[in-house]
Amino acid sequence: MILKDKSVIVSGVGPGMGRKLALLVAKEGAKVTIGARNEKFLAELSAEIKAAGGTVASHKTDVANVADCQGLVAAAVKAFGAVDGLVNAAYQTGGFAPFESSDLATWSQAFDVTCMGALRMVQAALPHLKKKGGSVVNIGSMVTRKPMPYQGGYMLGKAGLQAATRQLASELGQYNIRVNSTVIGWMWGAPVEGFMTEDSKRTGTPVKAMVDEVVKNIPIGRMPPDEECARAVVFFLSDYASVVTGASLDVNGGEYLPQ
Repeated sequence: MILKDKSVIVSGVGPGMGRKLALLVAKEGAKVTIGARNEKFLAELSAEIKAAGGTVASHKTDVANVADCQGLVAAAVKAFGAVDGLVNAAYQTGGFAPFESSDLATWSQAFDVTCMGALRMVQAALPHLKKKGGSVVNIGSMVTRKPMPYQGGYMLGKAGLQAATRQLASELGQYNIRVNSTVIGWMWGAPVEGFMTEDSKRTGTPVKAMVDEVVKNIPIGRMPPDEECARAVVFFLSDYASVVTGASLDVNGGEYLPQ
């Protein structure tokens, strides 16, 4: 168990990689504190972690709200006495529309949640991370390397998060706090499956055909499942990455490679 006895916060957990990550963090020995806006989901995931033998606390959290971010950190400290790791997984898409017809207020909201929300979480956790060092992992996206139509708001937030990773790594290293990011591409799990299922109903294209089209651009020949992508995050949280900071790790099956 490579996270044994660590206290790890995961913000923005959802039914995709967030859920798999929280379960894996607990399986690897950490005490995990989860945050999201959906209280029902938090209760269900907490029960799932406990049923698997893990230790968990939770707090309803909107990362756009400073008090909520502070409350999530306080919940971790109250339950487990410390914060050793923080994963920033919360994001907002900013809508899916062409730039020319986009309401830029939605782009600002996406940036506020995806990038500034992560910074709020780091500031809230910083007094505790400084005590003995620790790890911050920001969940990035392939869209920052390969822009996709109608995803400008999402890309802007993730690009800001990518830049913030390097900035924080340079400033917080003096406290033995490491800050890294994962660059996630197409990832098979509940969100993508749901998206493709709905798109299949609209277009008549089978889900398998959609997946096959995506996989054409992934050198390993399959769409990485969310639970496998979560392992890279666990690596960054662990002492195996004790001298790694300011890094961006492609966790996308090689999708970033030029075609």
